[in-house]
Amino acid sequence: MKDVTVRYGNTKKILVTGGAGFLGSHLCERLLMQGHEVLCVDNFFTGTRRNISHLLDDRNFELLRHDVTFPLYVEVDEIYNLACPASPIHYQFDPVQTTKTSVIGAINMLGLAKRVKAKILQASTSEVYGDPEVHPQPETYWGRVNPIGYRSCYDEGKRCAETLFFDYHRQHKLQVKVVRIFNTYGPRMHPNDGRVVSNIVLQALRGEDITLYGDGSQTRSFCYVDDLIEGFIRLMGSGPDVAGPINIGNPGEFTIRQLAELVLEITNSRSTMVYRPLPPDDPRQRRPDISKAKELLGWEPTIALREGLERTIGYFDQFLTSNSQKDA
Repeated sequence: MKDVTVRYGNTKKILVTGGAGFLGSHLCERLLMQGHEVLCVDNFFTGTRRNISHLLDDRNFELLRHDVTFPLYVEVDEIYNLACPASPIHYQFDPVQTTKTSVIGAINMLGLAKRVKAKILQASTSEVYGDPEVHPQPETYWGRVNPIGYRSCYDEGKRCAETLFFDYHRQHKLQVKVVRIFNTYGPRMHPNDGRVVSNIVLQALRGEDITLYGDGSQTRSFCYVDDLIEGFIRLMGSGPDVAGPINIGNPGEFTIRQLAELVLEITNSRSTMVYRPLPPDDPRQRRPDISKAKELLGWEPTIALREGLERTIGYFDQFLTSNSQKDA
């Protein structure tokens, strides 16, 4: 991958909503490493102080507890809007609030960006493609989403947020960036978020049965968090003619059963696989077409699934050890 890493000429004040979450904490860390001032905003529904505790002593880091469904009045140069629960367990816990976070949160952050003339990036999702009939999924595909299903609070909320971003772009000339995130994994994933990587890793480390849904043949493309954050940075640093949406994900496609087998191999776990019914509207295939990311950003993932899983397993192994010591 050619080196087109963005290098800013001066320090910026950057707002990261959802900054104490899995992705947000890695993004805050990366922005601080680049020398920027970072305002991390989170309501701590799924984010945790543990994720950003190592940043609290950095003089360029500021933490604010705030819910994006309420207006925010700050002065910033750039906004990364990551606020929204992203796992089915969390976003289905309060589906109305999930939709409000995506839609009202987008309106509030776009209003802020308009007022202070900030560049703004929206963390959208591959879920806008629903259970796709086109494979792999290019950005031109409009998707196949059930608008009244259990997952639609998240899927349709993100689709509406994208609409708002492009309407603000056309109507108010706002400089927007929209990234569609495919399955991402790595250290600081929430241990109880119900996502497939954290589920399988924790079950394997605990020696519990590994739960697979359906027959395990449904596919996903797993992108390690460091690669994803690099994609964020490159998109935000791209020219005003690059608004997106742009897929950021790993085009390597694996069945869920293959993922489980690899985790069992790395952990030397004796866990066995058990099968449960497939949840409603669960996509059968998911794989990004990243042609635009390659062409416009010079981006493609560099971390293979085995390497990323080894790092993730190491994190969760340490997490379980730390928790067991506290309980002792």
